Amino acid sequence: MGVLKKYQDPKGGLNAAGRAYFKREHGNDLKPPAPNPQTKADAGRRKSFCARMGGMAKQFPNAAKDPDSRLRKSLRAWNC
Repeated sequence: MGVLKKYQDPKGGLNAAGRAYFKREHGNDLKPPAPNPQTKADAGRRKSFCARMGGMAKQFPNAAKDPDSRLRKSLRAWNC
């Protein structure tokens, strides 16, 4: 089961409503993508995200080949 379309950003990841939903329902404190990190903490978040999602691309080669997959869109949104 995935995230509802209304919570998905067309460019990849979650939109502000999706982040608010997860905070309200699950208590998660999700932050928007950090494609151009301004702080050392944001740079670490970006590096960690790119490493995790790069591994997902290896696990799911079909999604990695599809330019419109959520995986590829999120990697582009984070400049990975």
